[in-house]
Amino acid sequence: MDKIFQRLAEQLYSNNPHIDIQEARTIVELLWEDFEATRAKAGRKYEGSETTEKIVMKWIQQYGPNLHQVVLNNPKYEKYTKKNLRLH
Repeated sequence: MDKIFQRLAEQLYSNNPHIDIQEARTIVELLWEDFEATRAKAGRKYEGSETTEKIVMKWIQQYGPNLHQVVLNNPKYEKYTKKNLRLH
């Protein structure tokens, strides 16, 4: 998983000038966990890490330059933004 998270973080970092690589990694992990938790709560069958990786990569490609705003403006991520991120 570490290699997948790192690859996704590097992709996000290259698409978003507002964050550093550690912040990108934190955002990737938050998106990953949120996607898998949401699918589980909805009763969806687990389709493996490959599916989650594809979804997170798609989000990075579509919304990468603005993903830091999603994290900053979402109350459920507040504890991470105050503790682990220095997002501008």
